[in-house]
Amino acid sequence: MQILYILLCVAGAALPLSQFVPWLSVHSLDVPLLLQQATSNNIAAFAWGDVLISGIVVAVFIVAEGRKLAMRRLWLPLSCLVVGPSLALPLFLLVRERHLAAAGPDRSLKPAPPRGAA
Repeated sequence: MQILYILLCVAGAALPLSQFVPWLSVHSLDVPLLLQQATSNNIAAFAWGDVLISGIVVAVFIVAEGRKLAMRRLWLPLSCLVVGPSLALPLFLLVRERHLAAAGPDRSLKPAPPRGAA
């Protein structure tokens, strides 16, 4: 799975950036123009709305799952949300899989004790 996650990270960074970098080179960081073009029609607004909600879901998942598993350096996949959820999610899943592998088979499959249990 790790190879698949790495490939998805590459695709998740390359595809969005292949569209944004040329736009950025032509318009520089013109935020009003970016927002105008992102909402210029229903399909563009639909796509950006989907990316926004997906980004929020990915951020919540990274924080919740990362804390549950006591993972370190959660800032790395969270900072990748600047590129988009298409990079942040596979990167987090890669880091999570490596964390679970390092924890060993006993710990990675053992459910957490119920809250309040002594």
